[in-house]
Amino acid sequence: MLHLEETYALGEETPLLNVNTNAEKILLVDDERGILTLLEITLKKERYHNISSCTTGEQALFFVKNHTYDLILLDVMLGDANGFELCREIRKHTDAPIFFLTSCASDFDKLTGLGIGGDDYITKPFNPLEVIARMKALFRRQSLTQASSYGISEGAGNKEYNYGRFILRPADAALIVNGENVECTAKELELLSFFCRNPNRIYTTSQIYELVWGSPGYGDEKTVTIHISKIRKKLDDNPKAPELIINLRGIGYKFVPPVKEA
Repeated sequence: MLHLEETYALGEETPLLNVNTNAEKILLVDDERGILTLLEITLKKERYHNISSCTTGEQALFFVKNHTYDLILLDVMLGDANGFELCREIRKHTDAPIFFLTSCASDFDKLTGLGIGGDDYITKPFNPLEVIARMKALFRRQSLTQASSYGISEGAGNKEYNYGRFILRPADAALIVNGENVECTAKELELLSFFCRNPNRIYTTSQIYELVWGSPGYGDEKTVTIHISKIRKKLDDNPKAPELIINLRGIGYKFVPPVKEA
């Protein structure tokens, strides 16, 4: 992890990335005050000033119940709560993206975190600029999606994908499978939209992470695999023998559109 003086060698008032003041509201939850301080300084350097921070799960739930956030950075190992269990409680009150911050780097922990509603998983010690890069990629994608939904720009954001078996309306954040509305996280919808825009093309997990998550993979291929698995469960009759998102072993993934019945 970089020290503050190394991270911001350019000076007190010079942001590392050329951005204007940002309006996004961010909640930081970590019982290590040094981590909170590092993140707060980093965020403010990058012109994120709407920041709330706390050190316990109890405080985090209070903030979530009483305020609206655009992103939550959540430690997994809090003194009074398990971050995974806390995520489940947070999801009862908000759909805000959640980035887990943790020293637990095993595949099992990543599978657990992403499986219960997390959007990204960053292991400690981390470079604070990596956190910023992932945040900005997330906010940039959200802005593009919102612009498309309001007709500000034309393109894939306004298109309906109707394959008979399922219908995807990215602008409305709607997935309909066999005539039934199916709940999806924002990231699942974004990933499925990506596949629908690029049918019958093969992508490696690293390429998918970079194109959908908006930053280099940093070895997070498991993140892609988990989200694809969750989509398969919603689209395929037998997720263990998927027909739509095919895994070409050792190569990558390909979306094969279903044949629409006449």
